[in-house]
This record gives sequence, C-alpha cells and structure tokens, in this order.
Amino acid sequence: MILDKLLVELDAQLRRWALAHGVSQPPPVVLKPAPPNLKDADVSTPWPLAVAKAAKRSPLELAQQAASAAAVEGAALSATPPGFINARLDGAALALNLKELLRAPSEYGKGAGGRDINLEFVSANPTGPVHVASARAATLGDSLARILKRRGHAVRTEYYVNDAGRQVENLGLSVKARYDQARGLEAEIPEGGYQGDYIKEIAALAPAEAADWDAAAFGRFAVGINLAAHKADMENFGVVFDRWFLESELHEAKALDKAVEKLRGLGRVYEKDGAVWLGTGGEDGEDDKDRVLVRQDGRPTYFLGDIAYHQDKLDRGAKELIDIWGADHHGYLPRMKDAISALGYPKGTFQAIIHQLVKLFRGSEAVKMSKRAGEFVTLRELVDEAGLDACRFFFAMRTPNAHMNFDIELAKKQSNENPVFYVQYVHARVCSIFREAAERSIEGEASDADLAALDHPSERALLLKLAWFSEALRACEKELSPNALATYLMELAGLYHKFYENCHVLDASNLGKTKARLTLCAGVRSLIAEALGLLGVSTPERM
Repeated sequence: MILDKLLVELDAQLRRWALAHGVSQPPPVVLKPAPPNLKDADVSTPWPLAVAKAAKRSPLELAQQAASAAAVEGAALSATPPGFINARLDGAALALNLKELLRAPSEYGKGAGGRDINLEFVSANPTGPVHVASARAATLGDSLARILKRRGHAVRTEYYVNDAGRQVENLGLSVKARYDQARGLEAEIPEGGYQGDYIKEIAALAPAEAADWDAAAFGRFAVGINLAAHKADMENFGVVFDRWFLESELHEAKALDKAVEKLRGLGRVYEKDGAVWLGTGGEDGEDDKDRVLVRQDGRPTYFLGDIAYHQDKLDRGAKELIDIWGADHHGYLPRMKDAISALGYPKGTFQAIIHQLVKLFRGSEAVKMSKRAGEFVTLRELVDEAGLDACRFFFAMRTPNAHMNFDIELAKKQSNENPVFYVQYVHARVCSIFREAAERSIEGEASDADLAALDHPSERALLLKLAWFSEALRACEKELSPNALATYLMELAGLYHKFYENCHVLDASNLGKTKARLTLCAGVRSLIAEALGLLGVSTPERM
C-alpha cells in the first residue's frame, strides 16, 4: 500500500533528521490530503509545524530542509508555507498500488495490529425487545470489530445479559399479572413493571403448567423468550457475537464476592452505615464520590455486578476493554474507570464509547411509536421497513457523539439521494461494464505502461483515493468509529461518478486504454466490496 510505505519511510527519515538536528522526541508523521490549491501535491504533512520550536527554526525553513534531505521512492517531495512537506506520487507508483489491491483485496488495508480487545456492545436488557437505539450500538460495535480485525488486532465481541436482579423480578411479576388476567383473575402490573403489549404476548406463550409458577419462574421464562428474540434480531442485523455472557454466570461463580475481596485486599473498600463502599471519589479518581457495592440488606448493586463482569473479562485474557453504551450511561463512565483502576489495572485498560440518541422520521414527520410495542420502535421493525443495508450505512455515517435523525423515507429511496444507494450503485455499474466488456470479448490484463498512463484528472483522482483506504481505516481505528470509512466510500463514489462521465471506459479505438480503465474499475469494485463488507452492507451486482 503506497501510502503506508510513504508514511513509514517519511517518518523514519524525518525522525533521523530531527534527531541529528537536536530534536530528541520528534512527533510521528501524520498524512493528510494536500489542499486543493496545491496542484502538484497529493499528500501533505504538518510535521514541521510541530517540530519547528524544538528545532529552533522557522517552520518553512525546516520543511524545506527536511524535504530536501528526505527521499521516498515513487514520490516527489516539496515544501510550502507556513511549513508543510508535500508529496506528489508518480503514475507508476499509483499503478503498482492498484495492482496490489487487485492481487489480494482481502489483505488490502491490513495493519500490524497488536492490541487484544474485548468489545462489548448492545447488551440490551432482556426485559423487552431490542429497540432502535440498540441498532446504532450494533452497527457501531460490529463494524468497529471488523475494522479493528482488518487492522490486525485481536478482537472478541460480547453481549452482556442482565438476567438477574430487580428488573428481572419486575419482569416476572408483570408477565404473571398478564397471565392471570388472561385467565380471568384479578391482577395488576406492579409499580416499576413493564406495560408493553409484548408482555401479553409472552404470557400467552406460557405452557399449561405455568398455572403453578411463581413470579421468579415467569421471570426466567420471559428472559428466555426475550433473549431468543435478541439473538434472532442480532443475526438478522448481520451481527454475530463471540459470546453471550449471562450475569447469572457471575452469581453462580461467586464472582461478585471475589471482586469485593480483591478490592478489600487492595485497601479500596470500607464499610459505613451497614453497607460496603468502594472508595472511588477524591483527587486521584474521576468519580466525584464513593459508591455503594453492597447495600445494607446484603443485596449487591448493579455497579458491583459490572465490576465483577469486567474483572472476568480481564481474567479471560483481554488486555483492553471497550464498552459501547447509550447516552443515558454517560454519568456512569467515571465510576467505571475508577473501578478498573481500583482493581489494579493501568489507565487506558477500560474505555467506553457513548453513542447519542436516534430520532426516526418519515420525511419531516417524526415517528413516535410502534404499533406492536406501544412504546418504542423495535430493531426488527426498522430493518423490515428501511432495509438492512440502509440501516447499517446510515448509522455508520455519523460519529457516536452526534445526535442522529434517521429518515426512513430517504432510506427506502432508489436514487442517488440515498447515501447507501449512491455507493452501491457504483459497484453495480462496474459489474454492468464488465458484463458489456465480456459481450464484446474484451479480456486480458492491462500493461504496466497503460496503467501508468492513467493520467486524466478523473483517473488520477480515483487512483489516489484507492490509495487512501488504509488511512481511512487508520482514522476509524484511532477514533473508534466507522464513520470515516462511510465518508471515504461516499467520496470514492463521487469520484467514480465523475470518472464515468469524463472517461469512456469501453473505447474500441484504443484497446490499451480500455484495458487500463477496466483495471481501474475492477479496483474500485473490489475496494467498495471490501469496505462495504466491513460495514456489514451488501454489494449488489444489479440495481
């Protein structure tokens, strides 16, 4: 991959230059697209601006000296104000990169990796159906896992099931009340219980012997029904977890007691007012106060369960824990970070990605509720109406910290107004071109000379964009979000549409040019298939 090679060589050479000129800790080189006004540059780095002060030189002077001292095969280096080093890639280098992509599309964009990550996401409570907010978490987590694996990291995905505690008790009481009502008995949903129509549906599925069940049995039955639906919804959404971890497993293994004892041994817990507390508040921590682990009546808090669960992940070998949470968990982050530190792990072992709310619209009209659930739109309903591809791509387009308006009508449109259609149509169009080429019996590889001669501005823009794929993945890796890849695909699609308008692919009068452009089209097709695959989106051959 040409930009990976450029980055490695330029970083090594500029680092040596900096050390020779008295800069003891030079920052790493970061590549960016060259500004549009620089016609003779493809890539730019602001590295001199970051080093100038330590080198005691003006940024422009430093950029000029460093650019003159460095030499990278396939790239011409130059300097521009206020202190940028720029690179112009030659046609042969871009053609070689295209051939590398076509030789092994599934390897293209791979990184050295090295991280060992447990990635937990969705983890919706098994007290009801999976709703739309979880669709955003599912897209974020699954796409991120695919991208991180592509970058060479070890990633294990996990779904945590809260199948114990007060919420399951209330679920059982709610289902039992609906079951009794259906039999003509007087019963009411308890305070804090669940009111949706799905509770009636679960009660209707109870077997004959349920007449003898207590609320706990109804709770276990309901969790089983809901969990099976969650698994089906995730599979329908294209998400496969390495493990579905039950909270009840922690209780069976006495993991909560073990977590308390470990914290006690580390001097991090104390007792007050009959409860057990974790000392997280204070100057050294991020939380603003200490937290209860075990209540006065001996019942553990959810916080203790989460601590035990994260300790279990680390005990299973993970070196890094990443959780994906909804916006309502934002205040929970400081205490969880402090808990992991209290267990004796270094900062950075745990981090959480907080995703914001999703609002559904049909055009300008807000969608308020689901006919089935009565209180929220389920994931299954959204996929059935808007389509899986649109759901996955739309959710991937926005950063997790941005609120999102999801337009169902836009998602259903078969036109370039629809972002996912805009990208998929490029793949289908290239497939159509190759079908026409086969009908004309146009076959064979383009020569190196013909590939190097792809110098029309639209051709060169495509070649360069194909080379930026690894940088898009690197941005996803750094930001822990797939949105950079979705943005990259939109930009690539836009460049291809321009290329299609400006460059006639099947030119009977110039077979060499035709084969070269077909090869370029093949590269675009392969890359779109790989990139959409990382987002969990299909690549239709006809549209």
